[in-house]
Amino acid sequence: MTDQTSRRDLFKGAAVAGAAAVAAPAFAQAGAAPAGDPRTKYPAQPFPEQKQKWPALQRDMKPVPDCGEASYRGSGRLAGRKALVTGGDSGIGRAAVIAFAREGADVAINYFPTEEPDAQDVARLLRAEGRKVVLIPGDLTDEAFCRNLVARANRELGGLDILVNNAAYQQSKESIFEITTEQFDRTMKTNVYAMFHLCKAAIPLMKPGAAIINTGSVNSVAPEVELLDYASTKGAILIFTKALAKQLGKQGIRVNMVAPGPIWTPLQVAGGQLPGKMHEFGQDTPLGRAGQPAELAGLYVALADGGNSFTTGSAFGANGGTGAI
Repeated sequence: MTDQTSRRDLFKGAAVAGAAAVAAPAFAQAGAAPAGDPRTKYPAQPFPEQKQKWPALQRDMKPVPDCGEASYRGSGRLAGRKALVTGGDSGIGRAAVIAFAREGADVAINYFPTEEPDAQDVARLLRAEGRKVVLIPGDLTDEAFCRNLVARANRELGGLDILVNNAAYQQSKESIFEITTEQFDRTMKTNVYAMFHLCKAAIPLMKPGAAIINTGSVNSVAPEVELLDYASTKGAILIFTKALAKQLGKQGIRVNMVAPGPIWTPLQVAGGQLPGKMHEFGQDTPLGRAGQPAELAGLYVALADGGNSFTTGSAFGANGGTGAI
């Protein structure tokens, strides 16, 4: 198959090309770096100081994160599968959604209602490629919504084979005394409680061969000083993943965790970094830069792929060489 034919198969007509132009980051469209060298595959220069109101829009970030809009190529690894991804409108969740869809899966995307523009961007892109995308906005801190989210995804997709618990809340504070009870509650309810509620609702709907993938962090084992509450939730996610995998092994359902390091996502511009520190983000990794969401897509696909059937209860790092996991 020629490169021209592959490109034509992936981008089906002018409609998808237009959608990709809207959704893809400028530096990805420009072909910013040669393939092969991870140090220079994406820009390494410090990010400019910027802040958005939580939860932030990816489309307004500078530069716009690369979630694989113009680069991910599928090969049918998830053909016929049905996936629900929380936080799938942007960042790491968006990269997983794009990869899943291009690997043949139908996908339901959950996101906070104010993130609708980002969700519409990725939905237009993938629908133009012939993929089924269901958009389900809502607040994951609401237990009833979590249950309804799973039920609706299962109904509209015609089943549920993959659950990705990815949505997260992160606010950097220098001291425990700056963390309000409201912030602590939202961090716990978004990152831990929602995962618990979603898994509890999804497991009865899943068949042997299904997969649950949780997004942890390097903070699961190496907490940053300014992320006390966030890191606590990520430690909980690691243990939850390992324990649930032991419970579900007898049902043939695998449970694993991806542990990102510094990845350029809307979390960072919506309070995830201390004021004045944006230029330091990711600069201390051995690769000399922060990661892009697109660089994690393959991990999510691998953990969802039934070919990796003996992999469960494990955590997989993507941290630019820091070695935390």
